[in-house]
Amino acid sequence: MAKVAFLGLGVMGYPMAGHLAKAGHEVTVYNRTTAKAEQWVAEFGGSLGKTPREAAQGAEYVLSCVGNDDDLRSVCLGEDGAFAGMSGGIFVDHTTVSAQVTRELSEEAAKVGIGFIDAPVSGGQAGAENGQLVVMCGGDEATYDKAAPVIDAFSKLCKRLGPSGAGQLTKMVNQICIAGLVQGLSEGLHFAEKAGLDGRAVVEVIGGGAAGSWQMVNRHATMLDGHFEHGFATDWMRKDLGICLKTAEENGASLPVTALVDQFYKDVQNMGGGRWDTSSLFARLRKLSTE
Repeated sequence: MAKVAFLGLGVMGYPMAGHLAKAGHEVTVYNRTTAKAEQWVAEFGGSLGKTPREAAQGAEYVLSCVGNDDDLRSVCLGEDGAFAGMSGGIFVDHTTVSAQVTRELSEEAAKVGIGFIDAPVSGGQAGAENGQLVVMCGGDEATYDKAAPVIDAFSKLCKRLGPSGAGQLTKMVNQICIAGLVQGLSEGLHFAEKAGLDGRAVVEVIGGGAAGSWQMVNRHATMLDGHFEHGFATDWMRKDLGICLKTAEENGASLPVTALVDQFYKDVQNMGGGRWDTSSLFARLRKLSTE
């Protein structure tokens, strides 16, 4: 068992850190809102640090799951950043950020003898709570091999895809695929409604064939019921798709469907659905059909 710090206790980080504690690791947590860290300690034990640096002191592994590029820089760098508190060890970042900031921080970590793994996750809040996340990693192979047993506490699959940044690039592929899938599912269910079909019965039939997907199995019922107050927020999906589209401009990839769905998510935000699950693309189609 290891001495571990976890930075960021949002809907993903809170249960992920909990699984580390349940696995027997000695966990110190940091959260920008201290009350959330106090709540975590009351539930799981361990201790809390008032700054990322304080939380990271003496830790063999420091894991993070924060909001965006700037949030990640703020917990890593500076006088109160985690790097300043680490004496060697490995930093594992589970935030979905740009490959650019990942490479930047990996270089900064190397200067002070810290290993760095970019390790964005897929599986949503339910995957974090159930310890069933898929983790996509980039970084040095030897460093990854050391970190993988710790990540195992909350993952069902963890794989290194290449050097620093490869994990983030793989997460972009993941989000690109999801965007098209959810829009396709939304259009299919919308068409079924307009055709007078029972959407659940339709999914029962087509879900066992080539149209089947995780999104269809896990989201069709809540979509048909108009329930979107759960899951992965539209605001975060737009953040992720923005990273995908910017990277595509840099590497020359053509993402016409992704760009279109990104604008559809903007419509959902304008409907007041920024915190709605990504399956709320279906709500947009229902709204359009009544206008």
